[in-house]
Amino acid sequence: QVQLVESGGGLVQAGGSLRLSCATSGKIFGANIMGWYRQAPGKQQRDLVATITSGGSTNYADSVKGRFTISRDNAKNTVFLQMNSLKPEDTAVYYCTLTPGNYWGQGTQVTVSS
Repeated sequence: QVQLVESGGGLVQAGGSLRLSCATSGKIFGANIMGWYRQAPGKQQRDLVATITSGGSTNYADSVKGRFTISRDNAKNTVFLQMNSLKPEDTAVYYCTLTPGNYWGQGTQVTVSS
């Protein structure tokens, strides 16, 4: 059974930075995609933030391009999200995901104050 555990969330002022980490446990075989989604306060849907394949190809939401960087350590099956120039609208619960298998972490809160 694969489990994902996020860490690194917190409260930061606008313009600040945070680095999220997502550690996986369990066996992961073959090519996969790890990513980050977020759910803003009052919204039901979770929006894509960024993804990265096991080969290193990345994809970003337009709203975070140039500010966020996704990376991964394949040896440890860990994914990171470096978030710079944070804005109040980045406030959300951030979830780590792993595909295939549609695995989700429990989420970590990021709050950006103005």
